[in-house]
Amino acid sequence: MAMSKRLEGKTIVITGASSGIGRSTAIEFARTSPKNLKLILTARRLDTLKEVATEITKEAGSGVKVLPVKLDVSKPEEIKGFVQELPEEFRDIDVLVNNAGLVKGVAQAPSIAEDDINLMFATNVTGLINMTQAILPIFKSRGPSGAGDIINIGSIAGREPYQGGSIYCATKAAVRSFTDALRRELIATRIRVMEIDPGQVETEFSIVRFYGDVEKAKKVYEGCEPLTPDDVAEVVVFMAGRRENVVVADTLIFPNHQAAATVLHKKPT
Repeated sequence: MAMSKRLEGKTIVITGASSGIGRSTAIEFARTSPKNLKLILTARRLDTLKEVATEITKEAGSGVKVLPVKLDVSKPEEIKGFVQELPEEFRDIDVLVNNAGLVKGVAQAPSIAEDDINLMFATNVTGLINMTQAILPIFKSRGPSGAGDIINIGSIAGREPYQGGSIYCATKAAVRSFTDALRRELIATRIRVMEIDPGQVETEFSIVRFYGDVEKAKKVYEGCEPLTPDDVAEVVVFMAGRRENVVVADTLIFPNHQAAATVLHKKPT
């Protein structure tokens, strides 16, 4: 496949890779280009990352080298030393997938917990920006025009704010604005800046939102068929696998029962 050939030899960083979209994206990259690929998988849960790495090696074989790295993107001090602490063979990064993100609660102002506000912004916005700033110098160092891909995982929530999600929506709107501005700032380079905005996806997202209440999380998806992490991962890999001159700048993807952030059709249960 042409896409497989284009990805060969690349080093890819994926944040939030221990579960959900991040995990699926790592596996999809390995499946698409199993002959010569390096994957740097980051998240807060190192044990889970190691399990993902083992799964990838078992399926893809020795052609894919996987490096699990414990990293909390909400902590700037951890990001500052990230590149320097990588083994030499993993430092020449080609693709950054800014996937790490979360949502906490459904509270409305003025009852939104300060800790939830701070955590969402620190992870979804500041963490994404700090990761981008840590990796971008590598991209810019590749000749006069540079080279590399930045793929940000946004959300339909960044386009259409909804009740009970004001802070999360604000963080994803910030990601969208940062992405668009960065693309303009890098227009004279060969560095691609891209974003994918998923609609409803069934991951640990709702479990985190409801502070670990699995039953509440299940009710979100009752009567409908949401996207899977694999659905989103396929689009991420497609973006990275385009010819160098092709920029899939902006992609909105949602399941068939969804027409907008708050327009969903659920079957009677």
